[in-house]
Amino acid sequence: MRGPAIDEDLVAGVRDVSPLMLGIVPFALVAGIAAVDAGLGLAEAVGMSVIVFAGASQLAALELLGENAPLAVVVGTAVVINLRMLMYSASIAPHFAEYGRRLRAGLAYLLTDQAYALSVAEFDENPDRSRWRYYLGAAASLWVVWQVGTVAGVVLGAGVPDAWGLTFAVPLVFLALLVPAMKDRPTTVAGAAGGAVAVVAAGLPLNLGLLIGALSGITAGLVTEVTGS
Repeated sequence: MRGPAIDEDLVAGVRDVSPLMLGIVPFALVAGIAAVDAGLGLAEAVGMSVIVFAGASQLAALELLGENAPLAVVVGTAVVINLRMLMYSASIAPHFAEYGRRLRAGLAYLLTDQAYALSVAEFDENPDRSRWRYYLGAAASLWVVWQVGTVAGVVLGAGVPDAWGLTFAVPLVFLALLVPAMKDRPTTVAGAAGGAVAVVAAGLPLNLGLLIGALSGITAGLVTEVTGS
């Protein structure tokens, strides 16, 4: 009886992440096109996409590479943007504590904003889910679509007209995750404060505005929850 349930958990992850692919596909195309603009070849772009596998930091790093920024600045920027993964890891790790180290390492490689948000919400709503299989269904689907989309972006290159507005898909992907998560006053305050600060601080070097916005949102949410105001 457990066999079909395992398949259902995997398929459920694929099913739940599918609507987000409408934003992930153009996001990946943008990353591929940005790689071409930065002077990377197909092998280099795909290698970066496979190793880094982080949309926002990839775009920032590619922009800096195109501007001939020092390698230390490129790497530092990518690290700063991806610091949010530490928070995601700390939050989702208890759900995977019973699994072996190798499995957890593989799951960690696939961690993204989308896979994290979907999985945590599903684990809370359906605690009987096979956690790693549901997560794998969502996360691996994202990985495959991201790699294929990046390759397509590299091949198409500058042939995609600006009128398509592909870059507009990037913030839409994150908004699709943010809005459903704002379920109460603390999370709403955290989202609003973090977004406002990130916009104001957008001009800071090394993309520090994103990190400052995240920390501001967390602080505002915690204060609101503790004080009840």
